[in-house]
Amino acid sequence: MLGLALPTPSRAAQLLIFERPGCPYCAAFDREVAPIYPLTAEGKVVPARRVDITKAIPADLAFVKVERLTPVFVLIDNGREIGRFRGYAGDDQFWGLFGVLLDRLKNQAAPAGLLPAAPVGR
Repeated sequence: MLGLALPTPSRAAQLLIFERPGCPYCAAFDREVAPIYPLTAEGKVVPARRVDITKAIPADLAFVKVERLTPVFVLIDNGREIGRFRGYAGDDQFWGLFGVLLDRLKNQAAPAGLLPAAPVGR
């Protein structure tokens, strides 16, 4: 396990995946990461929640800035944004940048913000 304390269910940490129909990078994420994500230790601690940016954004996510570009991955916890990164350039990039967000969640010290989309190894 990641050593993360599990938040309360109603305010639990979530990985928001902002997507739109026809996005080729979203489709690549769906092929390469989405099937295994819920089976990983990370996916069990921080479940993913998909949000279609072409539809109304759920009211409980009003505090999250929605971008026009997709995919955008946003880690939230207790009604606040921990951090985000844009784009999908492969599973190594995803897991590396997501790992940085998980470290922020664990440490709760780093301010929320945008991470660079440069590929990062696991």
